[in-house]
Amino acid sequence: MTTSSVDSKRTHIRYYILVMLFIVTTFNYADRATLSMAATAIKNDLAVDTITMGVAFSAFGWAYTAMQLPGGWLLDKFGSRFVYGVGLFLWSLFTFLQGTVGFFTGLSAISTLFLLRFLMGVAEAPAFPANSRITAMWFPTHERGFASAIFNSAQYFALAVFNPIMGWVLVAFGWRHVFYFVGMAGIILAMIWFKVIRTPHEHSGVNQAELDYIQSGGGLANVGDNKSEIKWSYVKALITNRMLLGVYFGQFCLNTITWFFLTWFPTYLVQAKGMSILKVGLVAAIPAICGFIGGLLGGYVSDSLLRHGKSLSVARKAPIIIGLTMSGSIILANYVTTQWVVIAVMALAFFSKGFGALGWSVVSDTSPKEMLGLSGGIFNFIGNMASIVTPIVIGYILNVTHSFNGALIFVGAMGILGALSYLVVVGEIKRVELRNIKED
Repeated sequence: MTTSSVDSKRTHIRYYILVMLFIVTTFNYADRATLSMAATAIKNDLAVDTITMGVAFSAFGWAYTAMQLPGGWLLDKFGSRFVYGVGLFLWSLFTFLQGTVGFFTGLSAISTLFLLRFLMGVAEAPAFPANSRITAMWFPTHERGFASAIFNSAQYFALAVFNPIMGWVLVAFGWRHVFYFVGMAGIILAMIWFKVIRTPHEHSGVNQAELDYIQSGGGLANVGDNKSEIKWSYVKALITNRMLLGVYFGQFCLNTITWFFLTWFPTYLVQAKGMSILKVGLVAAIPAICGFIGGLLGGYVSDSLLRHGKSLSVARKAPIIIGLTMSGSIILANYVTTQWVVIAVMALAFFSKGFGALGWSVVSDTSPKEMLGLSGGIFNFIGNMASIVTPIVIGYILNVTHSFNGALIFVGAMGILGALSYLVVVGEIKRVELRNIKED
């Protein structure tokens, strides 16, 4: 039987699953970006300073980071479909409710905003570990880099598509409606999720040929949504593994760049570059589009290297090291004043960050089969400490220096440090085997 005849008989349901992951992740990041787009208007309405706004930005990060390990455990215990779907509904609801903050004043308004952002972080915590878990189940190793790049690139797509829309909604209807619009769309999407998502063995559209293709290529279709018993010895093995520690720190550095764009970037364009809110909504989409292209290209290059006989370590690490190193170019924005040149620099930095954003693919390649959810949770816990650190550090830099120059140096330096982590610390990329670990 020829390869083409085998391909024609094999179903391709995994691609429909990937499309759903992409759409949900797009809304995941659109929800996060709502406050960023509305920040200037909220500051004026509620009369808050940059430090207070930095704390409000960080509210999501405190909860999102703290809930990574419980979220990963819930995925392994109750399955990705249920936990992710409920999370999608709840985080969309909390986004919608942020529009009601405008009915409060003073401390009660800021406290309510902080609480709702915090609850949104709790609900979103299982999202990326679930993406990684579902991708590991549905895709063979040689397709996993690009598949992970697809869902990971949704963060850039979200900014490219929703920033202009949110900017228009803000100008036309007011900042409250930014939250109403994005939140309601996510609630509707949650209903669709439960109709589409299944494990490979449970999906009625999957034939045996596709299951065999996934499993023979290193996919974990046979794992499904089986419940796993979590042992402390297993967790300890993950958090003391040198390879994984290097990967974790690399993700923290990469997420520092992400959270600058998700929090302070629109404010940077308004305050430092004198752009209007409506223009920011349009201009901020340019780096996001470049990040999206970079993310897809990085995943494609990684899988291509793998198909051409390069080791898993070379195929994954090369794009990551190149991308993170080049993301340091964001510092160049301190030395240019022309608006289009500033945007070009930001576009290059975000393209590079996207090109190197293969951490979730590495997690899918290295996580123990028995702990896909929890392993992803640990990775995302450490990586998303940047969601707390970045907005607060930048807020203090702005408060002390009244300039974004130091903030851009901080962000660029973290990208270079992330590249060094993969270059020096990570070593060979391979799957961690729990059966070799002595149980407590």
